[in-house]
Amino acid sequence: MQFSKRMERLETSVFSTLDEEKQRYLKQGKEVYDFTIGSPNIAPSKEIIQALIDAAKQPQSYMYALHDIDELRQTVKKWYQTRYEVELDADTEILSLQGSQEGLAHIALAICDEGDIVMIPSPSYPVFANGPKIAGAEIYEMPMREEHEYLIQFDEIPKDIASKAKMMIISYPNNPTGATAPDAFYEELIRFAKANDIIVLHDTAYSNLVFDGEEGRSFLYYEGAKDIGIEFNSFSKTYGMAGARIGICVGNKEIVGMLRKLKSNIDYGMFLPIQKAAITALTQDQSVVEETREQYQKRRDMLVEGFHKAGWEVASPKGTMFMWAAIPKTYANSEQFAIALLQKTGILVTPGSAFGTYGEGFVRIALVQSEEVIEKALQAVQKSGFFTS
Repeated sequence: MQFSKRMERLETSVFSTLDEEKQRYLKQGKEVYDFTIGSPNIAPSKEIIQALIDAAKQPQSYMYALHDIDELRQTVKKWYQTRYEVELDADTEILSLQGSQEGLAHIALAICDEGDIVMIPSPSYPVFANGPKIAGAEIYEMPMREEHEYLIQFDEIPKDIASKAKMMIISYPNNPTGATAPDAFYEELIRFAKANDIIVLHDTAYSNLVFDGEEGRSFLYYEGAKDIGIEFNSFSKTYGMAGARIGICVGNKEIVGMLRKLKSNIDYGMFLPIQKAAITALTQDQSVVEETREQYQKRRDMLVEGFHKAGWEVASPKGTMFMWAAIPKTYANSEQFAIALLQKTGILVTPGSAFGTYGEGFVRIALVQSEEVIEKALQAVQKSGFFTS
């Protein structure tokens, strides 16, 4: 059989590989503390679950949902007004996604031609690169370095790359580093994009998971952002709806409209009960968001303190549900370290090399385990003497 050449540009997901390693250890009767995939274990509120159940009982819910219902679009419009101080047109500037990852996988198909350049942060979530690769675009990695607090340095981007680039993907609070970006960064980003005629996609999946009293803002809050860009937002982390698969695309109406046109040719829209659940998520008492944030912050603090006691000096992230930790210099690469950590302690983390060229030398730790499991994992690493022997 002969298959598409575009598939040669993709590799097997690192998360599938890690899961295979996990299953091998479990079959040996060993305990594994899995901190790899950012799949929230904090359930949606009772109100969200009930809204989903009620809608699922209605026979009409099983017809094709050819477009987002007006109630969802109006609810998102109001939410962006109150939460982010951003005005959106409900008819032209809002579009639901089958989760942000689906949008990230498809957006380049709506924007890029074969050979166009897409600039992505490095390290970054794998689909940032894989979506453009599927569209036949070329990738340019914008380094995010620890010494710059993981902020992209626009003056380091070669002028020939900037002038040719069609699209740029940005994401703060950032997965995997946990970094946030100040107002000045977004103002510089908008100037840079306008000067080089670049479409900006901002992934803001973690804007409601910012710690220590800092507030996460929308990219569209900044003057001129809507002229050149869109934003993907997610219900997965904020409201515990990862398995329900719903996100939203908002912003520039021409870009939103082009993605809507593409999606109209490849799917039939969002399952109506999930739309109803999303409406409830945005209209319920929003104290649930603060409770979720507090749980992730407590897990972060537990792991930072526990790893320090064990001899591993890890940085404390400003936001997201991830920690980005430098590996000991005694290890050649992040994959070697991750395997050794699993073998000696049962703790499974994601090698930083999975997140791009500039991810090497680090590992990502997802805050997806309960406090009880975290405590057991920390006891295992301290008992092993892994970082002190």
